[in-house]
Amino acid sequence: MTAAPPVTARPPIGVLVHGDTKPDQLVPVCRRIEDAGFGAVWLAEDYFLLGGPTSAALALQGTREIPVGIGILSAVVRHPAVTAMEVATLSLAHPGRLITGIGHGVPFWTKQMGLYPKSPLKSLQVVIDSVRALLDGETLTIDEGPYVFDNVTLTHPNPGAVPLYSGVIGPKSLELSGRIADGTIMSVIAAPKYLDYARTTIAKGAVGSPREGQPHAMPTFVIYRVDTDRDVARRSAREGLAFYLQAVGPTPMTGVYGINDQLGEILALGDLAAITDALPDEWVDTFTICGTPPECVDRIKEFLAAGATSVVLAPYPAAANDEILALTAEQVLPHL
Repeated sequence: MTAAPPVTARPPIGVLVHGDTKPDQLVPVCRRIEDAGFGAVWLAEDYFLLGGPTSAALALQGTREIPVGIGILSAVVRHPAVTAMEVATLSLAHPGRLITGIGHGVPFWTKQMGLYPKSPLKSLQVVIDSVRALLDGETLTIDEGPYVFDNVTLTHPNPGAVPLYSGVIGPKSLELSGRIADGTIMSVIAAPKYLDYARTTIAKGAVGSPREGQPHAMPTFVIYRVDTDRDVARRSAREGLAFYLQAVGPTPMTGVYGINDQLGEILALGDLAAITDALPDEWVDTFTICGTPPECVDRIKEFLAAGATSVVLAPYPAAANDEILALTAEQVLPHL
């Protein structure tokens, strides 16, 4: 087997591992991603599929040097002291490789667990601030708010060593991310115009805070299908886009393109197959990266030029994951 290229030689292209990947396949999948030359591996904690920290532990153990990102943990599912403990454990065992994303979580899933705060924004701020404080070795005593701390200190802190990103979409949350986070994870429907909007809004939030003028990472997840047959690639990407649009509905990510009313009408069709067929071709062009290898190279460059600090490919469908990544490694990565 050819030795994997060093991290410094890798393009800013990561891969999002599918949540339906069998747990006993996580290590070999992540190894293949690293050996193919990708720059990072990301794992989601989508409820009720794979656990975020446990999946990250397997990915870190199974790879040698590339960063491993958790994108994202819901702020309401764990007490922040537990999150801090898990992050500290992983980051100390694998120095310099863990990135942790924390966000509101998908409301449908959190409500299934009876977990939906009165103020999602306040909860997110408390979680990120308290996780960072505990990682830095502080002792917390807080007797009011969404979480209580009574003389809580980590035995194994890891001061200043773990990037904490948020995973948010709306303007108030983006501004908060600019004030308190090291980066913001962009969702799979975040296209170039939204990236520009997000970057501006994040910078606005950072004004007057210690983070004003500091670098702010924006890893961007994107629905992805490459194939030597352009029509095959576009059909798969269309299906993936329909699935995600049905799941999240109209948001600022689509709103910046002025299509939320039209999207609402299409989603009212209800049936996923009907929604898939009704999506305009230009939406596939805008919100996904798909097509032949040269087309995908150009689209990835567009996302990077729009402000993505890295592009995290979400291959679709899962059944074609291996062939998608193999073709990407052979005909896309060398041109980035």
